[in-house]
Amino acid sequence: VRPIVKSQTEQVVSHNCIVIFSKTTCPYCKMAKNVFNEIGATYKVIELDEHNDGRRLQEALAQMTGARTVPRVFINGNCIGGGSDTKELHQKGKLLGDQSSSGCAGWRL
Repeated sequence: VRPIVKSQTEQVVSHNCIVIFSKTTCPYCKMAKNVFNEIGATYKVIELDEHNDGRRLQEALAQMTGARTVPRVFINGNCIGGGSDTKELHQKGKLLGDQSSSGCAGWRL
């Protein structure tokens, strides 16, 4: 993976409270997005299958997280896993966010 692609990926993650690296046809990606929609969270989505560097971004994510699968969900710069992981954290009441607080400080696990 080119260092610039990894750097771009890290920059997106560090500048957004919640980031979902996704593919438009992936049911687990939809699952993760639905969780955040349910709790009214604002999130950034990068659709890898619509992105010019999608394949390279997915490789960078594999290096960063140890997994190539999508979705890759990040909260406050930390990868929490994929769609099933996100749903499970939500069902256990562990995805806690306060949209009224400034920045990402309101989001914690």
